[in-house]
Amino acid sequence: MIILDTGATRALAQGHKTLNILAGNMARTPGDLLRVPAVCLTQVESEDAGAAGRVLAFSSVVVDSLDTVASVSVGTMIRDGFGGADTCHALYCALPRPEFNGMSILLTDQEEDYPPGVVTVDIDSPGMLGFH
Repeated sequence: MIILDTGATRALAQGHKTLNILAGNMARTPGDLLRVPAVCLTQVESEDAGAAGRVLAFSSVVVDSLDTVASVSVGTMIRDGFGGADTCHALYCALPRPEFNGMSILLTDQEEDYPPGVVTVDIDSPGMLGFH
């Protein structure tokens, strides 16, 4: 599962070349999706009117909702000092869940915001799409 945090979602909305290529490639592969935590999308839209629409225009992008279980878990993470609401929702989405097998990858522009053990990839890293 590939998750875009607030920084990655903002970059996708602003036309980040590599993220746009990734979203386009994933749209051509059935079942491949980019997941955007709802709180991250909310944060991006609050900063830039229309950003959410530009992100959701990609058919490969889906929103990971903030349901009851997620709300309690994210609230606990915020209280325990793991970051703001958007960072904690992205972190929650990256944690193992029964409905997803395999390892989650969190795309971000702030790798240092996440604790050790979370697989993060900087959106500006030279090897993000497998090119070195």
